[in-house]
Amino acid sequence: MTRTLIICGTDTGIGKTVVAAALTGLLDADYWKPVQAGLDGETDRETVIRLAGLDAGRAHAEAYRLKTPASPHHAAEHEGITIDTAALTPPHTSNPLLIEPAGGLLVPLTRTCLQIEVIARWAKPVVLVASTRLGTINHTLLSVVALRANRLPIAGLIFTGEPMQDTQDIIGEFTQLPILGRLPNLDPLDGTTLQDAARTSLDIAPIITAWEHGQ
Repeated sequence: MTRTLIICGTDTGIGKTVVAAALTGLLDADYWKPVQAGLDGETDRETVIRLAGLDAGRAHAEAYRLKTPASPHHAAEHEGITIDTAALTPPHTSNPLLIEPAGGLLVPLTRTCLQIEVIARWAKPVVLVASTRLGTINHTLLSVVALRANRLPIAGLIFTGEPMQDTQDIIGEFTQLPILGRLPNLDPLDGTTLQDAARTSLDIAPIITAWEHGQ
């Protein structure tokens, strides 16, 4: 059985793809972005290939590539595409697999299906990525409530951004989840700086433990 990890975010634009690249490198994993909305510039798949130094063959092709930078349900409708959520099945691989869904947990993939419903069907451990910026306590606690309501195992939390120790502490106290670390803002952001930061800042032991318990 493929060891799978789902990298979810509390919001859009918080560095979820950078965290996915960091964990892809640390875990020597494959990567899959099921739905990409917005194709201008570098896609998330291309970013992970670059930052993780990942062979392109181990970054599995998106099931849906939508040009419009919007919620997947809107982007698909705008482009005359129907997303078949039942067909969103993780690719087979002999390596660990990291899946990065689009945006937040309650993003609509269609008019009748939220992203978390598909994630719940996969039933794999989740790492929740949260920024340390203002508003993150509310967003993070709500996301944890949603994950637990759908009985999804949570391997831990990773923060991004500037250090805000009290914010991290209060979220840890309320959720009682492992804090896997914080990735700082990196300048420059490239494969070398990211992997160096990942090795010194992130703790993957709870992820390994979740896999060893068959999750």
